[in-house]
Formats: sequence, structure tokens, C-alpha cells
Amino acid sequence: MSRILITTDYLKPGDPVDVYLKEHGHQTVHAPLRGRRDRDELVRLLDGVEGAIIANEPMTTDVLASAPDLKAVVRSGVGYDSVDVAAASELGILVSNLPGINANAVAEFTMGAILAASRRLVELAVGVAEGRWPRTDGHELRGSTLGLIGFGAAARAVVPLARAFGMTVLCRTGMEPGRDVPEVEFVDLDTLLARSDVVSVHTALTPATRHLIDARALRLMKPTALLVNTARGAIVDENALATAVRDGIIAGAALDVCEVEPLPQDSVLRGVPGITVYSHMAGQTVEAREAAGREAAVELVNALSGRPAFRVNDPSVRRFRVALRG
Repeated sequence: MSRILITTDYLKPGDPVDVYLKEHGHQTVHAPLRGRRDRDELVRLLDGVEGAIIANEPMTTDVLASAPDLKAVVRSGVGYDSVDVAAASELGILVSNLPGINANAVAEFTMGAILAASRRLVELAVGVAEGRWPRTDGHELRGSTLGLIGFGAAARAVVPLARAFGMTVLCRTGMEPGRDVPEVEFVDLDTLLARSDVVSVHTALTPATRHLIDARALRLMKPTALLVNTARGAIVDENALATAVRDGIIAGAALDVCEVEPLPQDSVLRGVPGITVYSHMAGQTVEAREAAGREAAVELVNALSGRPAFRVNDPSVRRFRVALRG
């Protein structure tokens, strides 16, 4: 009987995922991640574990090397930047994600964030709750331009929604679109930043995209432009963003992700009029959670049987496992 660690916070003992894993001969251990978790606690949780369904655990080389029984890790979402994939490969640990599993949820949230920022809905609602009756004008989306940075499943799902609102859509991507997309104009990053009324980030976090949206990039944007980020917090330089919004370089930002989560009390993003930070919930609908939990369980069972469908690495080389454990 394999021990399975589950840290995704919406998966619980006795739910369909738990039942599925037990029916397939596995013992489950639930340790939901609700904030930050230090290295020692994670190593302790991984003791004797062969498979894991994880949230955003910091699966570093050191942590992975301290889990000698671990064979497979499944990220219950799309992004897997918290996992040192190269180290996992060297250690013989298979890593999988669930591409596109919450694309519709993220796309709908993106449009909701754009609408809320454009019409200043959060500001208005807070004003009424505080006893005021604010009458601040907003902007319509029709006739405006949306710039998508990245063209994965979520960004592609945004396109028909934005087009339904009458927006022109630009995109900068390092990947070939894979098909003719007449409703999207593909441009370089500088052009996208200069022409867009809303810039929405959907790319993966890599060394090349860390702080992609920095002071220089923000200066290229229109002073009336909005920035939306539902991808990864570190793609945006938060210090530069706070300065840009405070100084009127851009009009505002709606962020579902930040560099450190939960958002620290002393974050530069706090107290800046025009910046709204959400709690990393873009992909977290009832429907998306059900699908992600189900598919994560299926992927883990298949991975432990040597039949993964969505692996992101090749763990066939195991020669450094003993050396890294020291």
C-alpha cells in the first residue's frame, strides 16, 4: 500500500479523490497548504511517501533528495514552477501537471478582473460599505485593446470573451499559435505594451519571464492602461508596479498572484490606490476544483503505474539519487 501525501487545500479525507485513491490501494495523508510551509515540515510530511498531489509546495532539490521513497508528484493545477523539475528528473521522480484543467475558470476571472478594474467596482463597493456614495466614472471595454502575454489554454479561452465585449486582441507569445487565429494579432512585447488598454499576463514563470513586467515595460504602457496578472506573481516587479501606479505611469492593476503568498502585511502593493490584489483564486471554481482533483488522482495512479499522461520531465536517469542524498 503506497502512502500518498495530499496538500491541495480543497481536497479532504472522504471526498471522491480520497475514495478513488483508496480504491486503488493507496493510503492517503492530508496536510492542506494554507499559507507558507517551511522545509523541515515538508520533509517530515514526505517521509515514507511514494506519491504526492501538491499545491504550491517548494519542492526544492534538498526537499526532493530528502524523500527517498518519492516516485511521483502531481501538481493539481497548471503551473509547476515550485518544483525543481531538473532535480526531480535526476532523482528519478516523475512530475506531472494538469494542462488546461482550469482554463475556463481563469479566463472568466480574467474578464471579471478587467471589468472590475475598468469600472472601479471594488473601489465603489468599498466606498458604499464605508458609508459614502462614490460616483467615480469608469471605462467601457468596447473599442479597447487587450494584450495577452502568453497564449496557453487560459489566454486562448479569454479571446472569445474579450471579443464578445468588442475588444481587439493582441498577443505576444514565444510559442507558435499552432493554428490560424484571425481574431488575434501577434506582435512583439514592446508593441503590445504600447498599444494595449489592458495587459493581461498568462505566461509561465521562467528565468526569462521573471520580472518581465519591470519599470521599463511599465513605462511603455499607456497612462490609462491596466495590468492584470493571473499567472505568477514574480513575472511582475512589484516595486516597479507600485511606483508606476502611484506616479500615474499606468492607471492601475488587478493581481490574483503575488511574489510572496499570502500577501505580506508590509508589501509595497498595500495601500496603493488603483491596485487590487486577490487571493490566488482565478482557477478556483467548484467546477475547476472537481475536475482538477479528479484528474490529479487519475494522473497520480497512472504515474505510479508507469503510465503518466501529463508528465513534464523524464525521470529515467537516476544516477544522482544517492549522491544528492549524501
